[in-house]
Amino acid sequence: MLEKKIIEYEKAVLIGVITKEQNEEKVNEYLDELEFLTYTAGGEVKKRFVQKINVPNPKTYIGSGKIKEVEAYVTENEIGSVIFDDELTPGQQRNIERELRCKILDRTGLILDIFAQRAQTSYARTQVELAQYEYLLPRLTGLWTHLERQKGGIGMRGPGETEIETDRRIVRDRITLLKKKLSKIDRQMETQRGNRGALVRVALVGYTNVGKSTLMNVISKSEVFAENKLFATLDTTVRKVVIGNLPFLLSDTVGFIRKLPTQLVESFKSTLDEVREADLLLHVVDISHPQFEEHIDSVNLILDEIDSADKRCVMVFNKIDQYEHETIDADDPITQKTEKHFTIEEWKHTWMQRVGDRAIFISALNKENLDEFRKKVYDEVRDIHVTRFPYNNFLYPEHLDQY
Repeated sequence: MLEKKIIEYEKAVLIGVITKEQNEEKVNEYLDELEFLTYTAGGEVKKRFVQKINVPNPKTYIGSGKIKEVEAYVTENEIGSVIFDDELTPGQQRNIERELRCKILDRTGLILDIFAQRAQTSYARTQVELAQYEYLLPRLTGLWTHLERQKGGIGMRGPGETEIETDRRIVRDRITLLKKKLSKIDRQMETQRGNRGALVRVALVGYTNVGKSTLMNVISKSEVFAENKLFATLDTTVRKVVIGNLPFLLSDTVGFIRKLPTQLVESFKSTLDEVREADLLLHVVDISHPQFEEHIDSVNLILDEIDSADKRCVMVFNKIDQYEHETIDADDPITQKTEKHFTIEEWKHTWMQRVGDRAIFISALNKENLDEFRKKVYDEVRDIHVTRFPYNNFLYPEHLDQY
């Protein structure tokens, strides 16, 4: 008889701050996402701490009183990790570790940890390792707090300083080596992309965990790894897809997220080249998520950063089977109708109306409206192909009975 595998999650607490730029509602949204990130990384959130503060404390991010409160909870409940929603400076991280005496992570460190877990291919592992080393370099001093540190000056450089400088050199050398390795792979991938011929290129883009890989599996009949966790897919997958009699290349790319670490954007730039070189973007959105509009903004921001904001794009609103709107009781004269009360039909008459026929509402998991989706993709790809190769227009009739 097979024994059921018991997964042990590391106990963690989350910390966020309410500032002039971030109100309480926004902080709670970010902490919800941070909790999902923590779960994806293998942690279990036991408590959240939120402090209202004008600007984060330059030494410990949160105030001394809140630090004491967190310290008491960490000690009493044997907490393994304390995770901050924003990126900490190396100095803040060292000071907090000194106070709390446990593992301290920020959002960037947590995302890098997830990427390290999820990287399957040599290329993805190299990209993640480069991002980790670039993040680690200014934080190396924190690794040597167990050594006796002496004051600087001539003849006063202690073993701690020597160890740190040696370690920095090793890390810098490793970064240089990884960049050369990535540069070589990038050239190979560029050659591969150039050898794909004249096929139209379509890229799935979107926030993490919106169902891109599930959609990829459905329309390409492939087995791309899909899971209800953040960043299930790191490696770009490219498949040849045929709808009707029209072939094209479809790529599934890494999901985006709010506050995406700059180290990752830089090290994954070659993966994002699939987006840059695409003829058509399918921007997949999880319409069942309460903050799906912010997710769209975050994706558009990153698309703008990689010079892909002006590409031809179809908005694919996924997970319509999971969408639930709030209702107002007929006898309730006080509650005002807001976006959270909209049905999908009502959403279609908001700003989505401006997207026009470039918006599709589907459920990739339940295969709802997929015929309409395939027809839309066919029409878009055909239009691109006909524009590029007008002489073989006759191969693609205006209407097909089956897609």
